[in-house]
Amino acid sequence: MERPNAWLSYSEADMNQLEDVAKKYRHFLNVGKTERECITQIVKEAEEAGYVSLEEKVKKGEALKAGDKVYTVGMKKIIALYHIGEDDLAEGMNILCAHIDSPRLDIKQNPLYEDTDLAYLDTHYYGGVKKYQWVALPMAMHGVIVKKDGTVVNVTIGEDEEDPVLYITDLLIHLAGQQMAKKASEVVEGEKLDILIGSRPLADLPDDKKKEAVKENVLRILNEKYGVEEEDFLSAELEIVPAGKARDCGLDRSMIAGYGQDDRVCAYTSLLALLEMKAPKRTSCCLLVDKEEIGSVGATGMQSRFFENSVADVLDALGQYSDLRLRKALKNSSMLSSDVSAGYDPAFAEAFEKKNSAYLGRGIVLNKFTGARGKSGSNDANAEYVARVRKIFNDHNVFFQTAELGKVDVGGGGTIAYIAALYEMEVIDSGVSVLSMHAPWEVTSKADVYEAYKAYKAFLLDA
Repeated sequence: MERPNAWLSYSEADMNQLEDVAKKYRHFLNVGKTERECITQIVKEAEEAGYVSLEEKVKKGEALKAGDKVYTVGMKKIIALYHIGEDDLAEGMNILCAHIDSPRLDIKQNPLYEDTDLAYLDTHYYGGVKKYQWVALPMAMHGVIVKKDGTVVNVTIGEDEEDPVLYITDLLIHLAGQQMAKKASEVVEGEKLDILIGSRPLADLPDDKKKEAVKENVLRILNEKYGVEEEDFLSAELEIVPAGKARDCGLDRSMIAGYGQDDRVCAYTSLLALLEMKAPKRTSCCLLVDKEEIGSVGATGMQSRFFENSVADVLDALGQYSDLRLRKALKNSSMLSSDVSAGYDPAFAEAFEKKNSAYLGRGIVLNKFTGARGKSGSNDANAEYVARVRKIFNDHNVFFQTAELGKVDVGGGGTIAYIAALYEMEVIDSGVSVLSMHAPWEVTSKADVYEAYKAYKAFLLDA
């Protein structure tokens, strides 16, 4: 059963709205290359749409009521936004959930060293990556350095036209005979993903520092620009990501190429859908989480109590909190676990089963289950819930398709759906299909981005 291509259905008005969503999305990719940067932009857009801090509202002694729009942030890396509806919160919410972390390289805590007149920063890759894809590209550094006195220094190097870029070297082809004979997983080892950051030695150093004159010059530059010293790396969160802005892709400008589309494509379209909600009957929620790429762990991942605690805070601000009502609110909710799907790539057709693959341009993707091998690690949504979501999409003329993640036993992957399902709420995976997922630059279809936005709006209205 082949699903139709969404592009063939669009009117001029549709195309104008599609391009508007794509433009906003590209901007989000450009300003949100880390979780912290995403949260900053999300809060900015939310406040422009009338959302206020839940904590600030409570501090002022203001009770929540239907129609209120609030958000709460955890450790600057996870956020929950609520548009309070008319119905009793214990009857459940309509929830859009996505993650805002993406594969990258993290700077180690003791990273800076010099070797034969070249200075490097040692890295540890984050999430599932093909390590060979991350070499010989212009890279940028984003993040924070927290000094001993608690001062937080924001760092961005490599994005402005006048900025230098960073770089990971690769072995020249002329000497790469042995390297080319290795398995792809071994061509570039994790400990070889070190960032080249300098080659100019600092002059007039004392004898005990002359052997690391390039390193000393790097430290001088960092101190002059940011007021930090080498020990401050111990309390830094610095991420190495591809330098440059997201771009239209294809001569027809039908696609978007950029870093971090897994899963910021679902995060941003979910946010847009929520911000445009008008007086919902059932409370609408957008939950954007960290750490999905490494198992949803930690205080800012889906496995934390952040979401549960935030719902408790909302109930309390409504004057309705009890443990039983909290449990009912979670159990009676409906969620789209919005994560990307593998787009069918004819160049690698052997990895896909065509009847059950996601195709660029055919709309948002529903994955009844994810996981690996025998659906291990999957949520596997109920058939009744799949039917309900299908009806919502059909009623709102949303283009959608269903898919699995490649052929059985070829690979697999997971999302946060199974974690949300622990509350007994109905959950299904949904999202945008992506080519070159987890590569430094990924590709999506503008049509699918637009259909995801439409799908999330429809779900919030009718789930």
